[in-house]
Amino acid sequence: MFTKTSRHRAPLAIAAAIAASALLAPATVATAAEDATKEGILAGVAEMLGFVPAFLTQMPKATLPIGLAGYTHLEVGDTALPAKTKYLISLAVAAQIPCQYCVWADTMGAKAAGATDEEIGEAVGVAAMTRFWSTNFNGLQVDLDTYKAELGPLYSGQ
Repeated sequence: MFTKTSRHRAPLAIAAAIAASALLAPATVATAAEDATKEGILAGVAEMLGFVPAFLTQMPKATLPIGLAGYTHLEVGDTALPAKTKYLISLAVAAQIPCQYCVWADTMGAKAAGATDEEIGEAVGVAAMTRFWSTNFNGLQVDLDTYKAELGPLYSGQ
């Protein structure tokens, strides 16, 4: 089992779906994911959480270790980006896909990592603006070389 304190150290948003589980300790999941059998992986999750989220039992053996490894090494691992930033990025992408599971989990993770409602709103707003401009550029078939030539100097300070 885990404590309230451990929940705040490793907020959970396992890819698109571990929204239904709890907050995991990365090292335990990584060790479980290295086990060659699905049963071994699920046993590791059960040991860590005290239960196995139903969606994990639905995943095939071939993708279960990939999802858990990606989660533990990138999403909640010690990387260049802080947890709050990763959750805000993931939330912005999830809003665009759209994935209700990810939106819920990433919102919870972002808040647990210290994000404010304003920061969450801005992340979603930036995603919306990216979609807006992308739709216009692609739909109007804006010439990429011209776009780069015109706007490049603005980004390089020339």
